[in-house]
Amino acid sequence: MDTSPVTPHRMDPAGGCPHADNQRLLARGAVATVVLPGEVEGAVVLGHEALKEFLAHPDVAKGAQHFTELREGRIAAGWPLMTFATVQGMTTADGDDHRRLRSLVSKAFTVRRVEQLRPRIEELTSSLLDGLHAAAEGGGGVADLREHFALPLPMGVIGELLGVGAEHRDRLHHLTNQVVATDIGPEQAVAANRELVAVLGAVAAARAEDPGDDLTSALIAARDEDGDRLSQQELIGTLVLMIIAGHETTLNLITNAVRALCGHRDQLESVLKGEAGWGDVVEETLRWNAPVSYFPFRYPVRDLTVDGTVVPRGTPVLAGYSAAGRDRAAHGPDADRFDVTRPGRPGAARHLSLGHGAHYCLGAPLARMEATIALERLFTRFPDLDLAVSEADLVQQTSFVGNSVQVLPVRPGTSRL
Repeated sequence: MDTSPVTPHRMDPAGGCPHADNQRLLARGAVATVVLPGEVEGAVVLGHEALKEFLAHPDVAKGAQHFTELREGRIAAGWPLMTFATVQGMTTADGDDHRRLRSLVSKAFTVRRVEQLRPRIEELTSSLLDGLHAAAEGGGGVADLREHFALPLPMGVIGELLGVGAEHRDRLHHLTNQVVATDIGPEQAVAANRELVAVLGAVAAARAEDPGDDLTSALIAARDEDGDRLSQQELIGTLVLMIIAGHETTLNLITNAVRALCGHRDQLESVLKGEAGWGDVVEETLRWNAPVSYFPFRYPVRDLTVDGTVVPRGTPVLAGYSAAGRDRAAHGPDADRFDVTRPGRPGAARHLSLGHGAHYCLGAPLARMEATIALERLFTRFPDLDLAVSEADLVQQTSFVGNSVQVLPVRPGTSRL
């Protein structure tokens, strides 16, 4: 193994397309040292097998008490990644606390409960497609697919699931977008987090006053029945995580899938002919252009050797999902190629884009259902839908956490009802 010193990779707070950096870093190895915003030293695990091992390793924790620099008071309050480290919920809990918090939420995401949401998702999808068509007619044949379709679908579903009124949803998307952003200043970061907590606090108070058949009401009932099961901070933290994970990931997934199909018309034609399924499109998009690129944070509880690289105890580590999805060692020499037949191939490596191990994404079945229904209905109604600008002209998100574009102008073409 080459033991010569390697200059740490400096994470770009402005984000951008991750794949060029991923390829360069993977050429060095499955693990890379990085410099996070604020000159914080960290690491990223990029290789598929190394990441799979790391995500399930018993000596890797999620709790912020294991983050050395944070524990020692060397991280500024307005650090743009602070929420990922300190929010109190499933993603920052370990052991019994993690199992306790996950069990309170998991009942809303069983296969049966998710399947019960199908008619509502189909109804909302049809309504949004009407809106996309109307927006294009009023915009010279062009509409932003993110604004009119890919965003309101998952936000509407998670909003109804949590009992969040429509009047809060646009603001919550704006605020969570700032939380996910990695390029905002300290004052803006602090203000966004405070307002997010305040809005969700108001939602929780409304549900406490007028409970409904929603997850927030159920969590409040669990808190009130037994204070040891859920604190107020954990309640709000859980809502923060559910809002972010419940719509940002699916929004990016739908957006990236539409981009991929528009850029690979032969693949789209195969699906429309029934030679591959819409579920295959979802899985290949998750692998090929993961909706989350580098997810914060995990911390080794001891000096840990990962694929030959020592990651010191207490280091904040990013999970490199977009890199692992194109790791040639796992997905073959054509890993950079979008291929909707790949998920059905014998021996095909399963992607890690929805996580692995104890923290595997609880909402994965819902995200898959939403994306599958969305793509099938979209391209069945608008089979000639195409991008209104070139892929090169699309502007990436200002985050190295989320992986997608800011807007997606499309020409839906003729509607086939």
